[in-house]
Amino acid sequence: MLVDMPLDRLRNYRPEPEEPADFDAFWKRTLDDSPAGAEFAPWAGGLATVEVLDVTFSGWAGQPVKAWLLLPRHRTAPLPAVVQYIGYNGGRGLPYQSLAYSAAGHAHLIMDNRGQGGGGKATADTPDVHPAGHGSSAPGFVTRGIEDPEHHYYRRLMTDAVRAVDAVKAHPDVDGSRVAVAGGSQGGGLALAVAGLRDDVAGMLADVPFLCHYRRAAEITDNGPYAEIRRWLSGHRFAAETAFSTLSYFDGVNFAARASCPGWFSVGLMDNVCPPSTVYAAVNRYAGPASIEVYRYNGHEGGAEYDLPRKFAALRSLFS
Repeated sequence: MLVDMPLDRLRNYRPEPEEPADFDAFWKRTLDDSPAGAEFAPWAGGLATVEVLDVTFSGWAGQPVKAWLLLPRHRTAPLPAVVQYIGYNGGRGLPYQSLAYSAAGHAHLIMDNRGQGGGGKATADTPDVHPAGHGSSAPGFVTRGIEDPEHHYYRRLMTDAVRAVDAVKAHPDVDGSRVAVAGGSQGGGLALAVAGLRDDVAGMLADVPFLCHYRRAAEITDNGPYAEIRRWLSGHRFAAETAFSTLSYFDGVNFAARASCPGWFSVGLMDNVCPPSTVYAAVNRYAGPASIEVYRYNGHEGGAEYDLPRKFAALRSLFS
């Protein structure tokens, strides 16, 4: 069933943002403390038309992060690239699971999710190392370090996502002026964060993005990762403002206001994991050109593979 506002209200939904005064300074300092770097190693997987490289790049605080880089074997010039971020509790998995973008002629970097990969579909190979640890948390990742943005999990993962763009740009067969970022759910939220933190990405594709408008999400859904916030607050009864203050540093609504590249979004109006109003809160604050595909009768799966032709058309418009 429809789980949120009617579509005409969603199209005009612009909540007052919760944005900390030092948002930009926080992220500048974070990224300045996380230098770029990447190494590429051949990976023999028996693919005749795609070359696969096992990538290790420098993420948050210089920690090593894994990725795959898939390159069409028959290339005659530097390639445009897509950096893909993976959904919640997934990881980079195996290259065989992610062949669409390279089959379409793009270099394709698939970033691992530090400390995730236990969801059963795609595993991860990157540990989440944080010397200071974190305080109490609900099961999952959203409330890890929720008492302080310095120690929050998404500070580390979003920094990894920014540095993944540097990693793909470092490969000699990639055209660094033509790099787009993409992902669904958590991956869509990470793509949105990168679009807001970098001014050198060509475009952003975010499907049913997570990590947006946390306060409303925690109040209108009991499903998915947002429910971790409610569970944590049900025990920490007097810590709501501390929690939402921390989360505001990692809110896609705030990153959207800083993005300048073209953005393509999608939403499922029956999505009770990432409710439509949380998606529209980011779309309606997006500072660059933005469009959204609405899947009226779909939930969190959104358009799934049926949305690929739209993505390929968007990339052609960016890279041609």
